[in-house]
Amino acid sequence: MNKKLDEDQIIKCPECGSTHFIIDYERGEMICQNCGFVIEDSFIDQGPEWRAFDSEQEERRARTGAPMTYLSHDKGLATEISWSNKDSYGKRIPHRNRAQIYRVRKWHQRIRVSNSAERNLSIALQELNAISSKMGIPKDIRETAAVIYRKAVEKNLIRGRSIESIVAASIYAACRQVNMPRTLDEVAKAAEISKKKIGRSYRHLTKELKLNLRPTLPTSYINQFCSRLNLDKTVQDEAEKIIRKAGEMGIISGKGPTGVAAAAIYIASTLKNQVRTQKEIAEVAGVTEVTIRNRYKEISKYLGIELENED
Repeated sequence: MNKKLDEDQIIKCPECGSTHFIIDYERGEMICQNCGFVIEDSFIDQGPEWRAFDSEQEERRARTGAPMTYLSHDKGLATEISWSNKDSYGKRIPHRNRAQIYRVRKWHQRIRVSNSAERNLSIALQELNAISSKMGIPKDIRETAAVIYRKAVEKNLIRGRSIESIVAASIYAACRQVNMPRTLDEVAKAAEISKKKIGRSYRHLTKELKLNLRPTLPTSYINQFCSRLNLDKTVQDEAEKIIRKAGEMGIISGKGPTGVAAAAIYIASTLKNQVRTQKEIAEVAGVTEVTIRNRYKEISKYLGIELENED
């Protein structure tokens, strides 16, 4: 079957100067469409040697594996032996061969982890995936967290610290690095360890790995908190507007970003008649009602906002 060559990949015909060519894959020739001059007579077909008539057949016949990932201790490059008792053609393995396949599979699992460093990575990355799944963290952030953990292993920063605390700190740092921060309370709850341990490990990682993490802005939490409180876009926009104005006046300087975000949402939800109580917002933001009350009073005072509904 003849196909036109993409114009970005071609040269001019030496006979007529045309830039329009046809590739004949059956003959392996590249031919000038204008004058018929054969420019290349041993053209290599870079495509697969098999044919597919639909996407399902193409996927089944493709022999390339999954892309490389940092979420596996061997980066996903090792061979996997399926636990289903079927061969590559989908046929069931005879009973007389199953014991042998079981032994091969068992030894394959053992030799995949050849030393203590790989064993540590294997355990840690399983923990990372488990915590991330609980928190609903997307794959790209998981990959970033896995890279941070691998760097910590390379620099021997995990000695004397629990795997869980370093993994949780890596996830917390990764979320901040991609500007999708999660609170320490969320990470601690998912990892089932104390905030103090995660905070200590996080400070250790940022110092030793020289992670360039900017201070978290209150606006980074608005979308997440509003979504969990079932507040619409108008409240979100109003809360961000309040934070920007407060920031310009220097009111929120030195204040915790989650507390400021929670107070802004409380003010915005009240102004837009989608009232949420301080208790509801405090539970979502991971701060106390007192913090919200103090912050919203400061902000409303300087911005001249009067709220009719107060808890």
